[in-house]
Amino acid sequence: MSRIGKKPIAIPKGVTVNIQGNTVAVQGPKGKMDTPLPIGIKMEQKDGHLVAIRENDSQAAVHGLARALVNNAVEGVTKGWTRELDIVGIGYRAEMKGKGIVVFSLGYSHPIEYPLPTGVDAAVDPKQTKITLTGIDRQKVGQVAAEMRALRPPDPYKNKGVRYAGERLKKKVGKTGAK
Repeated sequence: MSRIGKKPIAIPKGVTVNIQGNTVAVQGPKGKMDTPLPIGIKMEQKDGHLVAIRENDSQAAVHGLARALVNNAVEGVTKGWTRELDIVGIGYRAEMKGKGIVVFSLGYSHPIEYPLPTGVDAAVDPKQTKITLTGIDRQKVGQVAAEMRALRPPDPYKNKGVRYAGERLKKKVGKTGAK
């Protein structure tokens, strides 16, 4: 039994929800998002709440997923989603080039230019070692953060690289001296 799928989604003030077929359109102060629903899952609006209903138990696997996707859309158009990245290493930094390009210096022989997709904004702090990504689509913000982290993943030996804020690394011991 899906416990997450049964939870109702509260609709905050200023958010309008339009259900057409298997698509839920959510519009709020930060923007508009369309969320497709899996086959066999319906959304119903009841007194200020959205409820996910499945036709039969064969859709149990996607019941909670559908509810979570719509909840992420509602939260995205009201508060928005943020993801923070830390850049650790001597000479490692990032800077904004114009409005939509982040330029990384990560110890390679060349700088890496990362163009931001539409719907995701980035801000680099003055020290150039912290990047804050914001947007209304949780999946897109997370994907951009993962791609930026993949440019130079954290090294377990030297603890250098691009990592998520608050990510704990287990430092490995290097090779011991020869006798």
